[in-house]
Amino acid sequence: MSAKDIFHDAVKKALQKEQWVITDDPLKFKFGDVNFRVDLGAEKIIAAEKAGKKIAVEIKSFLNPSAITDFYSALGQFLSYRLALQANEQERILYLAVPLDAYKTFFQLEFSQTAVQQYQILLICI
Repeated sequence: MSAKDIFHDAVKKALQKEQWVITDDPLKFKFGDVNFRVDLGAEKIIAAEKAGKKIAVEIKSFLNPSAITDFYSALGQFLSYRLALQANEQERILYLAVPLDAYKTFFQLEFSQTAVQQYQILLICI
């Protein structure tokens, strides 16, 4: 099993531990003629509202020697997925899952923090 698969499973288990129900692995949808595959789709039932919260999670392992290269790829996918989700599933909130090591290093840089804020990237760190 590759490191990416291990991180995928870790994110999935962490979501389940927080009472999220994994509904799609992967979450597949179309926008026009383009097919999309976000790593995970999940929902959490909120008893008081009798309605659920829905999320989609794109998982990035940040395994390349260059974290900025991984970030370029992750950001491009994240923004594309968010645009397509807004057209298809407006109630679903998109998150980017990254390893805790990447968060503690690369995502603490001024550039990374500015990009996360500017592009409104919601992070899950495992």
